[in-house]
Amino acid sequence: MSPLPSDAPVAELPGDALRERAVDQLRSELGDALVDTLVKPGDDVWVRVRTDAWRAAGLALRDALGMDFFGYLSAIDWMPSPFGRGEDDPTQPPVERETAIVQGYTGGDTRFQMLARVSNTSRHYGITIKTDVPDDELTVQSWIPAYAGANWHERETHEMFGINFAGHPDLRNMYLPTGFEGYPLRKDFPLLARHVKTWPGIVDVEPLPGEPADEATETPEGEAAE
Repeated sequence: MSPLPSDAPVAELPGDALRERAVDQLRSELGDALVDTLVKPGDDVWVRVRTDAWRAAGLALRDALGMDFFGYLSAIDWMPSPFGRGEDDPTQPPVERETAIVQGYTGGDTRFQMLARVSNTSRHYGITIKTDVPDDELTVQSWIPAYAGANWHERETHEMFGINFAGHPDLRNMYLPTGFEGYPLRKDFPLLARHVKTWPGIVDVEPLPGEPADEATETPEGEAAE
C-alpha cells in the first residue's frame, strides 16, 4: 500500500477535545434545551435534553454533528423493583434496598427516560442522549423524522414500557398479543415465573465440554432419560 502524501488530511481520532466540541456544537443548536452533559475522560459523552426538544436534538445530531449511524433507541425505568432482584436468595431474609429513583449520568426528573445512541462514522465517536418522559403523560416526540431506523425501536418501547411517540405512524405490538395487559419491562410488572419457581428457573443446562454430566433427569412420562 502506498503511503499517504504528507499533505493528505488525517482522520481525527476520538478524544475528549473532540467530544467537548461536539457538546459545544449541540449546545449552540439547542440552547438551554440542552439540560446537562457529561464528557467522561477517555471514555464517552452523555447529554440530556428537554423533553420538548427530543426530536430537534435528533435532527441536530444528524445534520449539524454528522451523526450518520443510528444505533438504538429505548427507555429505562429507574424505579427500583418492588420485587427485589433475581439474584436474591429466596431462602434468606429480604435484602433492604434503596427506594429512591436515581437517574444515572446527567440526572433526570422522572421515573422513565428515553435513551438513544448515535455515532459519527467518519470521526469514530458516538453520543448517548437521553430525555425525561413526563410522568403524567408518558409521551415523547417520534425520532422517525431524524432517523427512520427508530421506527421499530419506538414500537418496541411503546409495547414494553407503555410510552407513546407523537408522530409515529403505527405503534402496533411486535411481540405481545394485541390485548395483552401490562408492560413487561416496567419494574413493577410481576415476573410470575420468579414467584412460582426458585431462580434460576432454567436448570436443565447442557454441560460444557469436559464437564461431567449431571445425573439423568426424568422425562415428562416419568421414565429415566437415556
